Amino acid sequence: MAKKVGILFGMEDTFPWAFIDKVNEMGGGEIIAEPVNIDKLEQGADYGYAVIIDRISQDVPFYRAYLKNAALNGTYVINNPFWWSADEKFFNNALMTKLGIPLPKTVLLPSHERPTNTSETSFRNLKFPHDWDYIFNYVGFPAYMKPHDGGGWKSVYRVENPEDLWEKLSETEQLVMMVQEEIVFQDYYRVYCLGQKYVYIMPYEPRNPHHLRYATTHQTEGEELKKLLKTIHDYTLKMNQALGYDFNTVEFAVRDGIPYAIDFCNPAPDADKNSVGEENFEWIVEHAAKLAIEKAKEYVPRKPNISWGTFVKNSVK
Repeated sequence: MAKKVGILFGMEDTFPWAFIDKVNEMGGGEIIAEPVNIDKLEQGADYGYAVIIDRISQDVPFYRAYLKNAALNGTYVINNPFWWSADEKFFNNALMTKLGIPLPKTVLLPSHERPTNTSETSFRNLKFPHDWDYIFNYVGFPAYMKPHDGGGWKSVYRVENPEDLWEKLSETEQLVMMVQEEIVFQDYYRVYCLGQKYVYIMPYEPRNPHHLRYATTHQTEGEELKKLLKTIHDYTLKMNQALGYDFNTVEFAVRDGIPYAIDFCNPAPDADKNSVGEENFEWIVEHAAKLAIEKAKEYVPRKPNISWGTFVKNSVK
């Protein structure tokens, strides 16, 4: 019987269908791909997928529950829904400091508004005022302010000075924000990493309109470029192996030859043909299919097979 690979997705319309076609082409009839089809979710039931690629559960809690149930039955879920549920950007930054990855200077801020069902007494361990002089001198201005567990460029602010920060922080309500040093970069890269082993480095210009962000090239040249790309490659593997993500992108801003990791928690990264371009799209489709087939071949029904990063593995030894 053929092993099934499923993909769970929402509005995106280029990557999922191309991925399905590529798996069916490469699988030789032994491994077949299809959109995941859910008509019920019974606790503990096995719905027969060897692998599921998750592109949407961050927005649909029902899907996240479905994927956790599938993982318990032996489905290899890309990405691990248990870790994804616990993950956040500020923790990832903290973890990268222990791995020696260059990062912008970053500080976490308390939410502007108290969380629902809390009172002043709930914050007796939080010192008021914060040591704002230290924070501002450490991070510097201009700076960026973003949610500590967000994504998709939602609620991201550039702040010019303390007064600007106060004003924009007042718009964030109960969000917990982090404020981060601005890296004025010469080069910028977005890097696909699949299976914690396949790496694909793309020049990227985040200041361009969305559909033109990949329409750029390297500013560094020659031997310096080779050295830079090798460093980015190695950092990308190190980061994703620590986090345990099998489908992720990492973004680096290069200042004075040093690649600073800016964003590295994108477990459902953009893979749309219309934004990433034909060449990048072909790479991500082919290697996503290759990874899915590799994992499908390892599938044993009802035997949990969950990807945990080295941080978790080393913590439980």
